[in-house]
Amino acid sequence: MLQIVSKKYMIMALDQGIARKIIYPDRGIIYDRHGKVILDNTTIYDLMVMPSKLKGIDTAVLCEILNIDTAQFKKRITDIIFKNTKSRPSVFEPLLSDELKARLDEEMYRFVPAFYLQERSVRHYPDDVAANVMGYTAEVDTNFLKKHKDEGYASGDYAGMTGIERTYEKVLMGERGIEYWKRDNKNRLTEKLEKGKYDTAAIAGNSLYTSIDVDLQKLGEKLMQNKLGSIVAVDPRTGGILAMVSAPTYKPNFLTGSERRKHFSQLFLNPALPLLNRTVSATYSPGSTFKTLQALVALHEKMITTEFKVTCTGAFYGCGGGKPMKCLDKGTFDLKNAITISDNTYFATVMQRVINNPKYPTVDSSLRAWDNYMYAFGLGHTLGVDVPSEKKGNIPTPTYFNKVYGDGHWNYCTFRSVSIGQGEVSVTPLQVANEMAYIANNGWYYIPHVVDSIEGGDKYGLLDKYKKKIRPTDIPDSIFEVVHDGMQGVVDRGTGVGAKIPGIVICGKTGTVENYYRGVKQPNHAFFCGFAPRDNPKIAIMCVVENSGKFGGTYAAPIVGLMIEKYLKDSITDPKRLALVEHFANLNLIPKRIDIAIRSQDSASHAKDSAYLFAKGYIKNIRDTTGIDDGDDDETIDKLEKSPTTTTAPAKKDDKHILKERLQAILPDEKNKNKKDTVKR
Repeated sequence: MLQIVSKKYMIMALDQGIARKIIYPDRGIIYDRHGKVILDNTTIYDLMVMPSKLKGIDTAVLCEILNIDTAQFKKRITDIIFKNTKSRPSVFEPLLSDELKARLDEEMYRFVPAFYLQERSVRHYPDDVAANVMGYTAEVDTNFLKKHKDEGYASGDYAGMTGIERTYEKVLMGERGIEYWKRDNKNRLTEKLEKGKYDTAAIAGNSLYTSIDVDLQKLGEKLMQNKLGSIVAVDPRTGGILAMVSAPTYKPNFLTGSERRKHFSQLFLNPALPLLNRTVSATYSPGSTFKTLQALVALHEKMITTEFKVTCTGAFYGCGGGKPMKCLDKGTFDLKNAITISDNTYFATVMQRVINNPKYPTVDSSLRAWDNYMYAFGLGHTLGVDVPSEKKGNIPTPTYFNKVYGDGHWNYCTFRSVSIGQGEVSVTPLQVANEMAYIANNGWYYIPHVVDSIEGGDKYGLLDKYKKKIRPTDIPDSIFEVVHDGMQGVVDRGTGVGAKIPGIVICGKTGTVENYYRGVKQPNHAFFCGFAPRDNPKIAIMCVVENSGKFGGTYAAPIVGLMIEKYLKDSITDPKRLALVEHFANLNLIPKRIDIAIRSQDSASHAKDSAYLFAKGYIKNIRDTTGIDDGDDDETIDKLEKSPTTTTAPAKKDDKHILKERLQAILPDEKNKNKKDTVKR
């Protein structure tokens, strides 16, 4: 009856003589703050199959072209039927290379109507940067389709899996179109059915306009070559993220095109974890960068004045017995100079006064008050950035100490190392950059974000929270100015002189962070954070170089200085400064244990056992740190298990240890989080 009433339904039901062709839309384009394209689209082809029409097809020739055997062909078809039935078109070979596409074009008449070529728009990165910020797309699998069953996806679609490709998937994805074509007696497409009367046009996704400065991002990635760590730069006036560098990174075009799966497996198994976005997913003790916040709390709580002085004779002895907490500089310091030279004894004394504040009846209540300040500063919770997989870090609470030590069996001396940014406190690089924006603005910030606006308007309200100014405390400007004075001294004459730039007043703070792996002390992390210029700040920034073994002023401060110079002056022209860029770009600071793991992976025999063990034994953990979504992990396991380079032989004990290191290399060592009494600057 429907076929009589509506010719449209009759045509859609026809199977002979008419081909239904899906038209995939272009995803939205992503621009930087100056309107430069960061991410756009190019065209590639998929080989599609309709299993119900395979009878009579010369599959031997097709297998030869695709370089697969008949067993692999049958396995693919079986999987396709299981996932998508035999009557629906499915991707048989995705993202064809130009060479493979050309060969198929010559022989395609042999394979119709069961096979046809489907044009697809895929992602392209003109500058090949910002991989962990932009994220990547991948073909949806059954797990994804189940999870997003009411969102219009179908087998063969691609979706954003990480980065802002994931966060703004609704905006970027667009809408598929359909074309109906006539076939001739050789099953070749000839012309559109009734001149396209029943076609529906594909609708391209909406574009995103970001705060990212591509040239600044490129410089940051160059400076962080052959290093582990990150750089985060924020415009404190808006919260817009200017640069977000996670090192090591990878070229994002690596995960597009015909060899995407091969490249993904290589990145996934890399011991340095290039798929991990360290800017939001790695946590560290903040070291002496934390002292600026201690100063704000103590001044606001009136536990000290700006003239309050402490004499350091070589260590902090305020906790009586036990090992004293050493400092590097002996002398008597007021607040400004204590920030400038980063004196441990001063800030241990300051926090002791805050925790022992008579205003609060118990140490529980005083620590809770201190916690509230830290939460207000953006620590101990996720900020809500639009880049997925953000971790919250840790601010120690009375509940935690009561659990560890028992009610009433702990006091300030139990966690004194927190006063200098060690022990139980941990932060993400993004939180530190936001902390600098908060201090630069004298007590307010916008939630950091990558996307500033959306083409056609923000119909889903995705950007609403990024437009609200957050002023979480009533700390007066005068207190911030004192902290600014000390931070300016850090760069002018203190531990951060490496960040100094002629003509620009920079406020900064160094940090040298002890860290442990399996109970063994590792080389120190180098931190530097700050903002510039002091008056009317335009950039708040932080850098961490993992396991560099030096003070924060040695590596992190000069890198930040170069980034600030590039952003505020638009270019670096002085030959000496350009030489410094090349010096840091060529500096290899990859930790020894990671370098050993990478080198060992080059062995073919080791790669066999490692790949299998990693996929089977640690795949769930890596998902937590990379932000890999939905079915990509299953896809990788499948590929690794079916690959001729894998084996089911048990891995050697040494292999297992190396693989565990890949996951734990930058994760906090719970047994050693409470290491105290370290000298940090």
